[in-house]
Amino acid sequence: MAERLTEHLRQKFDGIWEAQHQHPFVRGVGDGTLALERFEFWLRQDYVFLIEYARLLALAAARSQDLDTMVRFSRLVQETLETEMGLHRAYAAEFGIGCEELEQESAAPTTRAYTDFLLRVAALSDFAELVAALLPCMWCFSEIGQRLATQPSAGEKRYAKWIAMYSSGEFAELARWCRDLLDSLAAGLSERDLRKLEAAFSTSSRYEWQFWEMAWRMERWQV
Repeated sequence: MAERLTEHLRQKFDGIWEAQHQHPFVRGVGDGTLALERFEFWLRQDYVFLIEYARLLALAAARSQDLDTMVRFSRLVQETLETEMGLHRAYAAEFGIGCEELEQESAAPTTRAYTDFLLRVAALSDFAELVAALLPCMWCFSEIGQRLATQPSAGEKRYAKWIAMYSSGEFAELARWCRDLLDSLAAGLSERDLRKLEAAFSTSSRYEWQFWEMAWRMERWQV
């Protein structure tokens, strides 16, 4: 049986993904030692990111090539805007951050760069490339959540809830669905087009690592 494209991509870029697992931010969430100010920074920036990611999912729905895929992406838009961002709003409330303040947060340089990249791919590239660009976010979080869930429970309850969300069966199923979609879209593509998918996947994977680094350093615009 031929190797699935997503298996090939995960293996080829294992170093980038493993760097995420070993990042001090991720490890700090896992063992409960991450400074709360860093998690609050990530929370604010991820809220900004999710707004733009929902736009990406909406563009994916609009560009879907069949009704079932369109329906699934449409549901993901709603789930992102309501369920996932609702959890972020609940977390923010625990930090004393109101919804209005959260929605006025400015994008840090990495947040802006990552979301601009995703939306550029969605606007200018083929549908398969769009899916390759959005997959690492879903898949990385599922894999990180599942690995952290196998470790001793985080001492910080807010981190334990974060791990529970991203290690859930529902989130894993979402990642599997998106992987299956990309594999089906890749079938029969030329080597040139497959290289485009690989480039989109690798760039998003690197931005996923960069997002943890941004939160760890609490990155701001320098001028």
